[in-house]
Formats: sequence, structure tokens, C-alpha cells
Amino acid sequence: MYLGIADVWVFLAYIGCIAAALLCVGYGLINWKQNGTTPTEEDMAWAEESDKLAEKL
Repeated sequence: MYLGIADVWVFLAYIGCIAAALLCVGYGLINWKQNGTTPTEEDMAWAEESDKLAEKL
């Protein structure tokens, strides 16, 4: 029994959750300041069509 957890698989699940959270935070910190991709013509056309539809509502 380690830290009140009787089963080793439960302990490994807790460690896995903590490790996944740390990896997500690390990934976010590394990619925080990177710029996204530039919008394509297709993206711009979709946005314009979406705006037109929103105005009709």
C-alpha cells in the first residue's frame, strides 16, 4: 500500500493522469508564442459566407 492506494494499477493510473497533464502544459508553453497558419482563400470565402448568413438571421 503506497500513499493509501492498495492497487498498483490505480497508482499507475494516477501517475498517468498527472503525466498527461504535465505534457499538455508543457506543449502549451512551448507553442504559446507561435503564430498560426495564414488563412487560405477557401477559409476567407467560408468566413464571408458565414458572415452573410449571420446577417440574415
